Amino acid sequence: MTEDILEIAGIKFKSRLWVGTGKYASFAQTKEAVEASGTDVVTVAVRRTNITDRNSENLLDYIDPKIYKILPNTAGCYTAEDAMRYARLARAAGISDMVKLEVIGDERTLFPDNEALLIATRILVKEGFIVFPYTNDDPITCRKLEDAGAAAVMPLAAPIGSGLGVRNPYNIKIIMETVKVPVIVDAGVGTASDAAFAMELGADALLVNTAIASAKYPIAMARAMGLAVEAGRLAYRAGRIPRKLYATASSPIEGMLN
Repeated sequence: MTEDILEIAGIKFKSRLWVGTGKYASFAQTKEAVEASGTDVVTVAVRRTNITDRNSENLLDYIDPKIYKILPNTAGCYTAEDAMRYARLARAAGISDMVKLEVIGDERTLFPDNEALLIATRILVKEGFIVFPYTNDDPITCRKLEDAGAAAVMPLAAPIGSGLGVRNPYNIKIIMETVKVPVIVDAGVGTASDAAFAMELGADALLVNTAIASAKYPIAMARAMGLAVEAGRLAYRAGRIPRKLYATASSPIEGMLN
């Protein structure tokens, strides 16, 4: 098979597993999990994590921006204005022109506010940001986000932190047929088999946070997720056999002696 490189907005990514940095016991544990995962993309909540004040303990003291691509996210923002403010803050601090854009619409489910998300995407794209919007698994919304200039779309697998895995694989596949930008499955993955399944569907990448950080052994789960994403992607490219109702012999029977 040909070389398999993920490239978005002219940026080449080594790994198709992207890792979040929330909910870990310490920055040191975050660093260890990120290293075990094999990722080269680390998302950081600008609103919740210290990445701008270099005079106090800072996540970037543990996650080296020279080694990892830092993807600021606007987690915890409930309006387009708030999300855009934190995206601009991260860029002004010299973190990145990329932003994982989140505009939450409901406090209990943490589902996105897609109307506000579209507004923020259009404005930030005009300001030169590389926007990765987190959205629900709706093909129409994903198409609108692509039209708004999003560099990729990030449909949820299930509600944030739920660990339910991919609840609607059919919508994910329709999204991949609907948009031309990369599809990065985000939120709701619970374990390695969920990660492999998402990649076997044909997702371009997968973002995982809670499933690693809240696992009994986060470092081991980080490694498991890295292997699962790699295996799932390889299986997708290899092409699975068709599902059949009846058996097919593994060994040829033609020409066998009676």
